[in-house]
Amino acid sequence: MPKSPKKIFVLDTSVILYDHESVHNFQEHDVAIPISVLEEIDNFKKGDTVINFNAREFIRNLDKLSSSDILQEWIPLNGKSKGKIRVLSEEDPSIDANQVFGSKKNDHHILNVALHLRNSFPKTKVTLVTKDINLRVKARALNVIAEDYETGKIKDIDHLYKGKSEVKVANPELIDRLYNDTEVPYQDFFDEKPSANQYFIMKSGKKSALAYFNPESEHVERVFKDTAFGIKARNAEQIFTMHALLNPKVKLVSISGSAGTGKTLLALACALEQRRDFQQIYLARPIVPLSNKDIGYLPGDIKSKINPYMQPLWDNLGFIKSQFKDKDKEQKKIDELVANEKLHITPLAYIRGRSLSNVIFIVDEAQNLTPHEVKTIITRAGENTKIIFTGDIFQIDTPYLDSQSNGLSYLIDRLQNQGIYAHINLEKGERSELANLASKLL
Repeated sequence: MPKSPKKIFVLDTSVILYDHESVHNFQEHDVAIPISVLEEIDNFKKGDTVINFNAREFIRNLDKLSSSDILQEWIPLNGKSKGKIRVLSEEDPSIDANQVFGSKKNDHHILNVALHLRNSFPKTKVTLVTKDINLRVKARALNVIAEDYETGKIKDIDHLYKGKSEVKVANPELIDRLYNDTEVPYQDFFDEKPSANQYFIMKSGKKSALAYFNPESEHVERVFKDTAFGIKARNAEQIFTMHALLNPKVKLVSISGSAGTGKTLLALACALEQRRDFQQIYLARPIVPLSNKDIGYLPGDIKSKINPYMQPLWDNLGFIKSQFKDKDKEQKKIDELVANEKLHITPLAYIRGRSLSNVIFIVDEAQNLTPHEVKTIITRAGENTKIIFTGDIFQIDTPYLDSQSNGLSYLIDRLQNQGIYAHINLEKGERSELANLASKLL
């Protein structure tokens, strides 16, 4: 098969802040970095977020690549099958994006570099790669080829693994066997082995049963309805979720679904139910500042600054407490856990660097994490640790992430069929009749 012609990819700042190793993911093709991108990267060096980490790592890697070379010339990337890299300051004099769009911006300097390369190498396909949708549109307006950064992106989001399915059973006696024996070899139901810890609603005429595939026994086992710290499942998919959360064999659980489906509430209730099996319960979420302003803009001390972001988690904890009377021991136990920091609600940034041994770690709003950040969290797991990710992959609050490129989607796609992993997609809203009506009709 003949090799495809060599191409030049111009990388925007957004790509590097999303993946600091992005320059190595263009196979044999060359990579150009506009000098204005380096200036933007420099502004992101300080801080504890994954964006700051990516900025620092990219600068370090670029320094290693160019330690004995001049970046104004094409220098080889590491690896025999890799292309070359160059930092460019030249811009096209015939077309100035600053004049075309009526303002001077770094984005326009990046466009000018792409225009310069296109004119300097007329026989080579020059493509601007950016996660900024508006910049892609601007590039195409100037007849510059532009595309999203595809590495780590889920190709078929409409068929992303849901963790559950409805199965029509031809022989109703199999349903009876499942009730009587509680487990049946999977071959009696399926021609092929299901995914590990996949859940099923088995139906045969008027008979039905809830079940899941146990990867250890290789049997389809009946799933029973559980209660966790006063919280009861209200539908089949919530029953499946609680089963996965309470299953000690499952060390990693992801729960996706829209607002009001019970993701965070079920995760917290099941964590409290298992509190004796772990030293601590961490409940964390990434801080996504409103109007692109950091929490430093908010008044008060650090606790006052982060409380608005953590309030939804406290609301769920308050709902669990409301299931009991004021004098019940369960209410006192929750207060005691919070006071002793055995139950700790905190921004995700404050968890980084800590040991995750002997804890249940719930990460809320995980759709606002990058694939790299999700990987970083999981790789910190020590002995006797269970990690739970919850989120709505269609409700992204972070720039340059979408339903196909966020960390939660990436996790679901990559870890399907692993024995210690389970996933459930919640679809039925259970917040209230009013909330369900608004979700359906508005």
